[in-house]
Amino acid sequence: MSIFDLLKQGIISSSAEETMAIAAQLSTFVPENHLIALHGDLGAGKTTFVKGLARGWEIKEEVTSPTFNIYTIYEGKRNLVHLDAYRLCNEEDIENLLLTEFLISPYCLVIEWPENIASILTSNAWHIYLNIEKNQSHLIKLS
Repeated sequence: MSIFDLLKQGIISSSAEETMAIAAQLSTFVPENHLIALHGDLGAGKTTFVKGLARGWEIKEEVTSPTFNIYTIYEGKRNLVHLDAYRLCNEEDIENLLLTEFLISPYCLVIEWPENIASILTSNAWHIYLNIEKNQSHLIKLS
């Protein structure tokens, strides 16, 4: 069974390294110019997941949370745009930051806190949910 199929069922991760390895494996299945919406509370592993995608796409630059920059662009086998929408709250923010430009080639757009800018999400976007379980492991599920 592929990592894509396993994620549809849900995978438990016990460490940041495991989360990154899962994302790196998934990176080979991500279509070009795709949008991935990462859902989860603070500390659920969203940025860690993006680090794994970057590893899979051979991005050399260190991936960090773009909370204060809103987004960061990384280049590797894929161009990754890591967007943190935590501080965005309306259509005007989307327009002023020209965020819809990242839905056009050559970018793979990964959004943390996508519910804050739901109107930008495409119908074919992948929604990945990261939840902290009672034993502090993380459940990662693709829907």
